[in-house]
Amino acid sequence: MTTRKTVWRAAVAGGAAAVFTGVAAVPAGAAEGGVAFSRVTVNGGKPIVIGVKEEVEVYVTFRMTTKLKHKSYPTVFPYRGKLGSSETLWNSILINDCVVVDKAKGICDFEEWLTIDPRHYDFGNEDAGTWKTAAQLYLPKNSQDIDDMKLPLQVKRATRATVNASPEPVVKGKTLTVTGKVTRANWDTHTYQGYGGRSVSLQFKAAGTSSYKTVKKVKSSKTGALKTTVKATGAGTWRWTYYGNTTSGATSSTGDRVEVR
Repeated sequence: MTTRKTVWRAAVAGGAAAVFTGVAAVPAGAAEGGVAFSRVTVNGGKPIVIGVKEEVEVYVTFRMTTKLKHKSYPTVFPYRGKLGSSETLWNSILINDCVVVDKAKGICDFEEWLTIDPRHYDFGNEDAGTWKTAAQLYLPKNSQDIDDMKLPLQVKRATRATVNASPEPVVKGKTLTVTGKVTRANWDTHTYQGYGGRSVSLQFKAAGTSSYKTVKKVKSSKTGALKTTVKATGAGTWRWTYYGNTTSGATSSTGDRVEVR
C-alpha cells in the first residue's frame, strides 16, 4: 500500500494561518475521547471526480463538540489504511472560524474547503476507489483526537465523451451514423486515454423536447471508439452518455444536432 506524502498546509478563512504538522501515526499519549464530531458531510454526498490537471475543491461541513483546550483547528479528510496513518488524500485545507452553537457545551459548526491536486507527485490511478473519512483535532502536549466517521467516500477518475452524427442534414428514413469516443483520466500520465469495453448509451433529444432518451447501448472498442447506425426519424440532438462505475465518473458528450429533410 502506498504511503501518502501529503502536502500539509492549511489556513483559516478570514483569520490567521493555522499550520498542521503531519504525523505518521497516533503519537504516544494521544487523546482519544473528550472530542466528538458529528453532522459530517463531504462533497454533498457525491463522488469526488478528478481530472488530470485541475485542482478539485471539496466542500465539507461538520460539527465538533469539546471542552478541551486546543490551539489548532479541526480537520476532516479522506484516509485509507490505519486510522492516524499518513495515507490521506488532501493537498490543502481552508477552514472557517467556529460558528458557535452552544458555548457552554463547546459546540461549534465548521465549513471546510479541501483541495486535491492530481498533479501531485504521489497521486496516481491506485487512488481511485473507496476512501474512509477521518476527523482530527490536535491538542496540547503533542496529543490529538482522531475519529473514523464511518463515512465512505468514492474517489473517481473523470471521463469524457465526444459525438459526431452524419450525414448532416439527413433524409428522413435514411441511415444516420453516430460515432464518438469515451476516454478516462490517467492520473499517472496526466492525460485522457481511450476507455475500452464500456457500455455507453446513445441518446436522442427530439426537436421541441427537453429531455434525452436512450436509443441503444454500444460497447466501446479497445481504444474507446464508439460507432453505430440508426434510422433518421426526425430532427433532434444526439449524444453519448457513460454512467460510470466504482472508480470512474459519469459523463455525457455535448449534443450534435441533426436536421432531417
